[in-house]
Amino acid sequence: MSFISIILAIVILGILIIVHEFGHYILAVKNGVFVKEFSIGFGPRIVSHVSKKTGTRFSLKAIPFGGSCQMLGMLEDEDDGTDDERSYDKKSVWARMSITLAGPFFNFLLAFVLAVIVVGTSGYDPPTVTAVVEDSPAYEAGLREGDLIKKFNGTKVDFGREIVLESYLHPLESDSKPVEIVYERDGETYKANILPKEFEYYVIGLSYYANDAPAEIAEVTEGSPMEKAGIIKGDVITEINGVKIETGADLGTYFDEHEITSEPVSLTILHHGGEKKVTVTPDKESAYRLGFQYNRENVKANTLGTLKYSFAEMKYEIVSVFKSLGILFSGRGSLDMLSGPVGIVEVIGTTYDASAPSGFLVTLMNMLSIVILLSTNLGVLNLLPLPALDGGRFILLIIEAIRRKPIKKKYEGIITMVGAVLIMILAVVVLVNDVLKFF
Repeated sequence: MSFISIILAIVILGILIIVHEFGHYILAVKNGVFVKEFSIGFGPRIVSHVSKKTGTRFSLKAIPFGGSCQMLGMLEDEDDGTDDERSYDKKSVWARMSITLAGPFFNFLLAFVLAVIVVGTSGYDPPTVTAVVEDSPAYEAGLREGDLIKKFNGTKVDFGREIVLESYLHPLESDSKPVEIVYERDGETYKANILPKEFEYYVIGLSYYANDAPAEIAEVTEGSPMEKAGIIKGDVITEINGVKIETGADLGTYFDEHEITSEPVSLTILHHGGEKKVTVTPDKESAYRLGFQYNRENVKANTLGTLKYSFAEMKYEIVSVFKSLGILFSGRGSLDMLSGPVGIVEVIGTTYDASAPSGFLVTLMNMLSIVILLSTNLGVLNLLPLPALDGGRFILLIIEAIRRKPIKKKYEGIITMVGAVLIMILAVVVLVNDVLKFF
């Protein structure tokens, strides 16, 4: 975990918190609610300033994760807002609903604005078919190179990575039902039902960064031929089967042009500062596949296309969160799917290290993509109907609107406290799990 990744994480999380709390703040002010303190972080104040215009104290606190927008009359133990018309609890239920939803809304707004920048600069990955294996189920169903996939397994797709997500959530198995694919060719729409077929392939067990830096190994699969040969994460490949490899992009090109077969693979590796030559025999594996490949590269869009695919980007991130939560709550997932500050720092650091050799613009776009991901996640998670979250407070406000009278603050406080404790326990568990991943 590098120093720069920690700084980047603090900056990114700070931006997300500021935007979220500013949403609450601006709607509170618009509705005439007095905001006592707008703070970034928790714990003792490092610096603070009281606005002469609004009377709000703006604070930066010692623990750089989290923040708050403390409004008059919002806490259950407050009695100083009882007769003050600027008190939160004196406002209509509809005004309080707007204040509550403003935080997540501003997170979504930030995600959309940044998506416009990223899509406008880097483009998007249309789900175009790039290759179809002859005699495969996809080929026999009529799918051809150049077809544009519109729906995959009943899910509308705008990006190639949406097929990746759907394939991950619903892996193909021997008893899989036919996969329905809706695709477009020459302006006409077609539908194909494709039954997966078992394919055999060979692997050596590595992943790498396909960038302009040396071909550093990102991960080595446990029990793979690479691990058995003593290759570890961080080693650098300089030659494969007699072909010189200078960058990760060179390695990607080699694998694109040379399919791994049962034949041994000769590698020259920089290992612990010295050169090491190894020969690995690929393992044979099998998996059920449809028999086609699809695009993962970006193409540029026009102005209207940029706006369209920016909305699609935000939709993709929101849907990904909900589907991931569905896997977790159904018991098919594990705590490894959740990450706290430590996990976020690791992701930011890994992304930065992989992007930096490709230049400032690539690094910036990848950092903005992480902000889009985290901002959308923060918005969705805060809308969950759990006590102590915006979604939980919103549910209480809906109950109040139906009953036409507010829930007693004493009971609201108990509900909020229980929710806060449970969330804190989960946060500690996730933090410990993140730390254990390093060992």
